[in-house]
Amino acid sequence: MNAQARTRRTRSIVVSVTLLCIACAVIIISLNTGTIRMSPMAVLQTLLGNGSSDDHIVLFDYRLPRILVTVLAGAGLGISGAALQGITRNPLADPGILGLHAGAALGLMVFVSLSHSMDSPAALFIPLFTFAGGIVAALIIMLLAYDRHNGVSPIKLILVGIAVAAGFHALTLYLSLRLDEDTYSFAARWLAGSVWGRDWVHVQALLPWVVLCIPYIWSRSKTLDAFGLGDAAATGIGTAVRSQRILLLLCTVALSSVSVSMAGGIGFIGLAAPHLARRLVGPMHRHLIPAAGLIGMVILVAADTIGRTIFQPNAIPAGIVVAAIGAPYFLYLLVRTK
Repeated sequence: MNAQARTRRTRSIVVSVTLLCIACAVIIISLNTGTIRMSPMAVLQTLLGNGSSDDHIVLFDYRLPRILVTVLAGAGLGISGAALQGITRNPLADPGILGLHAGAALGLMVFVSLSHSMDSPAALFIPLFTFAGGIVAALIIMLLAYDRHNGVSPIKLILVGIAVAAGFHALTLYLSLRLDEDTYSFAARWLAGSVWGRDWVHVQALLPWVVLCIPYIWSRSKTLDAFGLGDAAATGIGTAVRSQRILLLLCTVALSSVSVSMAGGIGFIGLAAPHLARRLVGPMHRHLIPAAGLIGMVILVAADTIGRTIFQPNAIPAGIVVAAIGAPYFLYLLVRTK
C-alpha cells in the first residue's frame, strides 16, 4: 500500500468515525425529544429496563421503532444513491429523480389497495411490492433511455426518469383516490415522507433487506470503481460488465425501494449523501459507500427530529424537510455539472 492509499484510508476511517459519532448524537437527541420529552437519564434507564411504565411505552412502542426505521432507511437511501451513480456513471443519478421511487410508490399503493393496512403482519410483504414496482420502473427507464450506438446518455436517463416518474405518480394518485378515508390519510402522509406511526413490524420488514443488500454493494466496490473507467476499459481489466451491472442494479433498486416503502416518499438523500461523502473521502467506493450511508442516516434522522419538534404541535413530515434542503442542492449540482 503506497503513501497516497494509506492517506486515503486514514482519512476515510477518521471521517467514518466522526460521522458515526454525529449519527449517535442525532439519535440520542431524537430519543430525548418529541411531544413527551424525556431526559437522557430517563432514556438510559428505560433502555436498561429501569424506567417507568409510561417512559417504556413512549420509548419502545412509539419512538424507538420510528427512529430505527429512519436509521435503516437513511443508510439505505444514501448507499443506493452512491451505487446508482457508480452504475450509471451519472453524478446526478438518484433513485427518486430517476423514477425508481415512483415505481416503488405505485407498488405500495397496490399493496394498500389490496390489504387496506400497513400495520398487520402482512406489512412484511410490503418490500416485495415496492421492489416489484421499482424493477418495473427501472426496466422502462433503461429501455427508453438506451441507445444501441451511444449506450445510456446521462441527460437522457434523467429526462426519461422524470417522464416515467410523472406517469407512475399519476397512477399512484389514481389508486390513492379510490381508497377509503382512513387509508387515504395514510397514503397522503406516506407520499409526503412521514414516518409517523411506524411499528416494530416495519423494522422487521426493512431490516433483512438492508442487511443483505448493503454488504453486497460494498463488496462490489472495485466493480463500481471499474465502471467509472468506461465499459471498454472495465471489460479489459476483467470485469463482467453486463452481469455485474444487472446484479448491482437489482440490489440498488431493492435497497432504495424497501427504504422508501417504510420511510415514505423521501427524495434527494440518494443524491446529496454520495456527493457530500465524495467530498469527504474521495471517489473510491470502498470508502464512499460507508460514508454515504452514514450521511444519509444523519440527514433522515435529523430531518424527522426537526419536523416533529421545531414545528410543534403540528409535525412536518421528514420528506418535506429533506426536500427543502435537497431541491436547492440539486439545482446547485445541476449548474455545476452543466
